[in-house]
Amino acid sequence: MAKRLRQARETSGLSQKELGIRAGMDPFVASPRINQYERDKHIPNPMVLAQLGLVLDVPLPYFYAVEDDLASAIVAFHRSSVARRKHALEVLGHHL
Repeated sequence: MAKRLRQARETSGLSQKELGIRAGMDPFVASPRINQYERDKHIPNPMVLAQLGLVLDVPLPYFYAVEDDLASAIVAFHRSSVARRKHALEVLGHHL
């Protein structure tokens, strides 16, 4: 989870403090708390992680993906249009 959070934050161009504040954290603790999450010193509860995901435009399952390819696919699917999602599911259905 820590690795994914850091990747998503860096990709978004947000600082640790900016991310924390946008996710609703107190400005005085935002940076240290995000830093602890990214260093795997503390694990955010699922509600906090979901809020971070909203700010970063990544779904909750992204944070738990073990493989990089799966994490990328989760984000791509999340950011796709409804029509593209439907098509992707049809293609996958034929190959499974």
